[in-house]
Amino acid sequence: MDFFEAQARAKKRTSRLVALFSLAVLGTIAAGYFGAVFLTRQIPDEARPRARSARYSQPSTLNSQLPLWQPKLLALVSLGTLAVIGLASLYKWHEFSAGGSAVAESVGGRRVDPHTTELAERRLLNVVEEMALASGVPMPAVFVLDDEPAINAFAAGLSTADAVVAVTRGTLEKLTPDELQGVIGHEFSHILNGDMRLNLRITSLIFGILVLGLAGRGILWSLRGSRFSSSRDSKNSGGILVAIGAVGLGLMVIGYVGYFFGRLIQAAVSRQREFLADASAVQFTRNPLGLGGALKKIGGLALGSSLHSSKSAAIGHFFFAQSFRSNFGGLWATHPPLAERIRAIEPTFDGAFIEPQQVIDVAQESFVTAGLAAPLSDNRKSEIENRKSFIPDSAVASAGQLTPALLADAQDLLASLPARLLTAAHSPAEAPVLLYGLLLDPDDEATQRRQLALIASRAGGDALRLLQDLDTSLRELGPQQKLPLLQLALPALKSLQPTALAPFFAILDELVHADGRVSPFEFALQKILLRTIAASQAPAAPVTQIYSFQAVAAEIAVVLSILAHASARDSATAFAAGAAHLKLLEGRLSPTTTRADLAALDAALDKLATASGPIKQRLLTAAAHVVLADGQISVEEYELLRAIAAALDVPFPPLPR
Repeated sequence: MDFFEAQARAKKRTSRLVALFSLAVLGTIAAGYFGAVFLTRQIPDEARPRARSARYSQPSTLNSQLPLWQPKLLALVSLGTLAVIGLASLYKWHEFSAGGSAVAESVGGRRVDPHTTELAERRLLNVVEEMALASGVPMPAVFVLDDEPAINAFAAGLSTADAVVAVTRGTLEKLTPDELQGVIGHEFSHILNGDMRLNLRITSLIFGILVLGLAGRGILWSLRGSRFSSSRDSKNSGGILVAIGAVGLGLMVIGYVGYFFGRLIQAAVSRQREFLADASAVQFTRNPLGLGGALKKIGGLALGSSLHSSKSAAIGHFFFAQSFRSNFGGLWATHPPLAERIRAIEPTFDGAFIEPQQVIDVAQESFVTAGLAAPLSDNRKSEIENRKSFIPDSAVASAGQLTPALLADAQDLLASLPARLLTAAHSPAEAPVLLYGLLLDPDDEATQRRQLALIASRAGGDALRLLQDLDTSLRELGPQQKLPLLQLALPALKSLQPTALAPFFAILDELVHADGRVSPFEFALQKILLRTIAASQAPAAPVTQIYSFQAVAAEIAVVLSILAHASARDSATAFAAGAAHLKLLEGRLSPTTTRADLAALDAALDKLATASGPIKQRLLTAAAHVVLADGQISVEEYELLRAIAAALDVPFPPLPR
């Protein structure tokens, strides 16, 4: 299943989920209405507002003759219920609008320092970096739940730009490198399949329903000290208190009934997705024993995967394994039984779990066994050697995918990067200067002198000295290593304060235009950086989608034209090669006269970013055919293709080495 199909499936799941929760809300409204009718029938006449007249001097009676159908009461209950649920859900969604980091911190997560010297944390970062490079997604922030000795993990975020991967301390200490890779592969499946945003929607909707029950419980709690006396006025006030108590009890019952069914829906949706994520992780790593071993250790560990944090139940469907004890005979279980998950990937599983050591002494492991420089297996080597050359359709199909071959490429690429540059990429203080260095013109000394003078005047002498320190390592870089370095530096750059980002972006823009032109690499670096930072700062920003190819025909023509001019001598033939794969626009696309107007490309991509998945998929397929029209592809051409994909929010893997 490719990236676009996974995204379309996630949208279908969202629609189905909204429909199910709508039924739960309608049921809550119905229960609230009948409860209100019952309550109004129990209120004595004397407690109802009336004029002081002799005809009301008769003894009080209950309103048992009130009709069952009361449209005004139904409207009042419906509006009140929808207002409470809607406002509470929006409140919870607003809490999550800060992105995945807010979720990780809410359960006690600590962000892992990219410069950590703890081998277990270094191993974790290494595995996440490999998978990020292989899949083409921005490097997620990594968190550790230090106070959780159980084995568990989760991915959270509203998009790939603000995604985080979090693991418990038990996961670091009790899993082997292969098992850790299996768990992280499972979480990357959730990132790539669009599950994270769905998880946050589920949590927000369930909280909205739960608020009714919490409101009822609050009302009852507020009446706990009330006393009644025998006087007439006290009886009247006592009747009012009884009515308020009845309202509170009704709200609590109705709210918790709705919450019960909401959790059932949440659990059912979550269990389905866990099987898919397990299968995807095995497909990524080609090692079912890794993921299976992690699940077996959870089964053999006394704590299993249960977390101490009381907040874990609210986001239980985020986790790798069941994070809380499920009530109601497992009806609320967000994950399938461990034995079923293991048998799905290891059909010969005999039911025996593994009792792990209390602590694995990673300090005694070599760099290879710690996962810091894992050698390629024979299978992976053969996959790389037998890899076919770049094929447009298969390249687009690999978008948002993880395969053993891509992971092997990422391991090789990561190992080839100079250690000094990796250190700089992980540092918020040094990452901006690293990007300045990537933009220095290696061929024109005059342009480079202007760039260095610009850095000295705008960023200061310290930045220039740091750049000189990085100079030797920068000269060792090949063209294929530059964008991956940007990818690894994104978490550090996203941590910069807005006051620091503005001058940083300004310096980058001046460095790019120092020679009066913008190269494909410079465009790619700026576009990927700005798009990722903007998406991470406003992950919950609403997007109006375009579903018509006709509405973006002009923008598609701009993209194909600029690619054609950049990648082939015969630009008309290259353009036609791409346009042939857009059947819905057949005969309606024509090359623009623009040769290297990357500003026009930038504007076109901003609009195309709001297009639907099928439009993006066909556009990228057409773009890949344009690039390969002359039978070969350069690093610069592929970088431009990756920049286009990044602007469309589509993760694209690096060019195979």
